Amino acid sequence: MEQPTEIALETIGDVTLFDIRGDVTALSEPFLNDAYTKAIDLNAGKILFRFTKDVYINSGGIALLIQILAETKKNKQQAGITGLSSHFKKIFNMVGITKFAKIYDTVEAALEQMAGGD
Repeated sequence: MEQPTEIALETIGDVTLFDIRGDVTALSEPFLNDAYTKAIDLNAGKILFRFTKDVYINSGGIALLIQILAETKKNKQQAGITGLSSHFKKIFNMVGITKFAKIYDTVEAALEQMAGGD
């Protein structure tokens, strides 16, 4: 059974953290779009997507993430992703998500590197 998508926004320094829980599928579109709109309203220049370890992401969810990440690139925002299993790191690399966002092992590493403008 699909777990509903929950996204909480948190500002840490100049990074807007998207704390993503539940399944990320095509049904997640309103949640991701709403969170991204709120981040735009906060003038977010740096966005970090944090996925919980038990997250499930299917092809529809990957397509949504690519859409959002394409928007971040268009809006000249810096994007990062953390919390992915090695399986999803491999998939994100294969489908080209890493062209839009850098993948970090931990939130701390992401915040440190993103603060440096990396």
